[in-house]
Amino acid sequence: MAEVKGARPRTDSEVVVERAKNFWERFGKTITIALGAVIVLVGGFLLYKKFIKEPKEKKGYDAIFKAQEYYGQDSLDKALNGDGQYPGFEKIASQFSGTDAGELANFYAGSIYLKKGSFDKAIKYLKDFDTNAPQVQARAYKLLGDALAESGKGKEAIDYYKKAANHFIEDDVASSEALFLAAYLADKVLNDKSQAVELYKEVKTKYSQTQWSFEAEKYLAAKGEYNVE
Repeated sequence: MAEVKGARPRTDSEVVVERAKNFWERFGKTITIALGAVIVLVGGFLLYKKFIKEPKEKKGYDAIFKAQEYYGQDSLDKALNGDGQYPGFEKIASQFSGTDAGELANFYAGSIYLKKGSFDKAIKYLKDFDTNAPQVQARAYKLLGDALAESGKGKEAIDYYKKAANHFIEDDVASSEALFLAAYLADKVLNDKSQAVELYKEVKTKYSQTQWSFEAEKYLAAKGEYNVE
């Protein structure tokens, strides 16, 4: 806007106000729509969490306790399929998908099918399992490695054993076991000697005070590999 001759010069604050007014005139509608969309999304999420997700989580935990009890008693069929009154892990995993209870049901169902020798079903449920608890997730990866190895999927099994070993390294025993199993599988099943030696050495150097380190040392010695540091 041109200055009127002889008019008082505008102050900096007046210039800022005028620019803000012009900006709002140009973009105010768009900003209002965008803010409204954000409010709707946030409000919708909070309503979903309060009135759908949280009650579903509670119902899931109410449903799973009996199946966990059967699992602890080694009543695996009842734990998996229910007893007619209480649901089993399979139904809970389906009915409460997306909840913590549903995730736990995937883990339990997968471990039961692994024990039963139904490896394809074990793989399905363990692959569906996901948790923010690193120690439990590492355990699931290890069990998944076991199921894949039993199914003849050695390369994929090694990948999951490595995931198990590296997901919660604070647990020396579990991590060293998973890494040793990867090495053993590469050595004795896939006949990949170079990868086996590399993995045995990793067990030995990373977990030198564990049982699996001593086992790895034996296999390395049999291959002429000594004094691994």
